[in-house]
Amino acid sequence: MDPTQFGLDVDRLPICQACLSFVSGSLDDPKEARRWCFEMTPFIWEEGLREPALEAVRRSGDAAALADLESKGGRSKTARTIVMELARQQDERARRRWHAMQN
Repeated sequence: MDPTQFGLDVDRLPICQACLSFVSGSLDDPKEARRWCFEMTPFIWEEGLREPALEAVRRSGDAAALADLESKGGRSKTARTIVMELARQQDERARRRWHAMQN
């Protein structure tokens, strides 16, 4: 599954950006990023990711991902994959903003 196919944009979702920053701030260490992703995804799911994620996955037509989300919600592999993608977006945008401030 490619989470970019769902078209979710970190800056347009009603999620806790601070919660996501635990994941994005640890992306340089894959083991640590996975740990934070497992820990934070259920909270991010409940705090606003649920509806936009379900809608995006339905639109994509990915039946397996939808079944995973519907059965396991914020504890699903699909939800963790989405959160990891959102963390990458958050990290990339933060780095871009930082570099822009330096110039």
